[in-house]
Amino acid sequence: MGETTGFLQWERETPQYRPVPVRLKDWREVYEEFPVEKVQTQAGRCMDCGIPFCNNGCPLGNLIPDWNDLVYRDHWRDAIDRLHATNNFPEFTGRLCPAPCESACVLGINQPPVAIKQVEVEIIDYAFDQGWVAPQIPSVKTGKRVAVIGSGPAGLAAAQQLTRAGHDTVVLERADRIGGLLRYGIPEFKMEKRHIDRRLDQMEAEGTEFRTNAVVGENVDISVLQASYDAIVLACGATQWRDLPVPGRELNNIYQAMEYLPFANRVQLGDIESSPIDVNGKHVVIIGGGDTGADCLGTAHRQGAASVTQLEIMPRPPEERAGTNPWPQFAFTYKVTSAHDEGGERMYSVNTERFVDDGNGNVKALALHEVQMVDGKFEKVEGTDVEIPADYVFLAMGFTGTESFPWLDELGVERDGRSNVVRDADFMTNVPGVFTAGDMGRGQSLIVWAIAEGRSAAAGVDRYLMGDTRLPAPIAPTDRPLM
Repeated sequence: MGETTGFLQWERETPQYRPVPVRLKDWREVYEEFPVEKVQTQAGRCMDCGIPFCNNGCPLGNLIPDWNDLVYRDHWRDAIDRLHATNNFPEFTGRLCPAPCESACVLGINQPPVAIKQVEVEIIDYAFDQGWVAPQIPSVKTGKRVAVIGSGPAGLAAAQQLTRAGHDTVVLERADRIGGLLRYGIPEFKMEKRHIDRRLDQMEAEGTEFRTNAVVGENVDISVLQASYDAIVLACGATQWRDLPVPGRELNNIYQAMEYLPFANRVQLGDIESSPIDVNGKHVVIIGGGDTGADCLGTAHRQGAASVTQLEIMPRPPEERAGTNPWPQFAFTYKVTSAHDEGGERMYSVNTERFVDDGNGNVKALALHEVQMVDGKFEKVEGTDVEIPADYVFLAMGFTGTESFPWLDELGVERDGRSNVVRDADFMTNVPGVFTAGDMGRGQSLIVWAIAEGRSAAAGVDRYLMGDTRLPAPIAPTDRPLM
């Protein structure tokens, strides 16, 4: 695979970030161009490891050594065919996935792993540039109709697979544009929205129908959907955000991340001239140390915040794998994103005790203290109380599950104790003909799991409608990642 001794000859290399003073003046993606020769060199580092654990580390089962080898040998057309065989949207995963495949790379046991994610995104971008990403129009129509509710990565993957299987597929989205969190939750500097639009053009040409401003329970009746379609796929995500019910939570200028981020995207889309939540010249505190917190961080930098502090209740991750986090599990190590590279302070092992009022109903500070883990619970470290200034606070603490849509009760689908929709091995709920995929059934997870579940759910729908299926089903609902 690749060059036999490539991993001995070449070091891992990925694109450089554009200079911070330059990229903070715009919202374009943060990376410099990566020469084709360097991409091929990185693909050539893929070693003949015998058992490619990277394939298993990827929920999609991407055939990673295959397309690494093809890129190294300059067979780009074959590489995109091999990549598309398992992944509908590599332009999304290549930009947004945290790359569990790289944590599972055999080379990564004692060296920096192969730059799998970078090779992946270079393959798809090159394929689009060459005009190789063409509509795959079904040769036979089944006459069956399927409605997909939700247009995030799970819903889009299910819809594309079902359309290609010959079913008349319509995607219903409650927002004014297709894409779900890809559209309004991911900042432009992480993924420019043109990548969504060109993929939607392909899907429309294949026959998938998209309907925006379609709100089930309001202008769309779930009982009418059931009567009108042969199957329904629920792909509404796990968008019920986690709150922080401490004293002062009712103060002004405390927002959820998903109240803040969409406005910045709408500015870039030309919908509004400026964001109603603009932190220019303000002190910002972000509670939550994950990717969503980093998205808020990069957004605040571009709006010109005076200072940004990101808080995390967990301890600072180690620089290298801990003994309890062995290969090939996902490596929980200290991560520096492009947003962190741009500035701001990160505080670990701290808990917010209360929000401080400025006397006019606005937040002016956070009262914090350090915590330590004792018998599986966080306990306050006495004598560590401190206040930090905060004109704006953004809560980026993840999501607790699917929203409590009344129409779900009307539909009669079973949910578990975490509000996830229960499904069987074919991703069908307890209601015949109603399926679910992505975070709505799994809970908050990764984009690769969403796409994998969308593909698997589509196979389940096809089997339900036709008695058999030729669609690939990369995972079962009980599968668990190496992370």
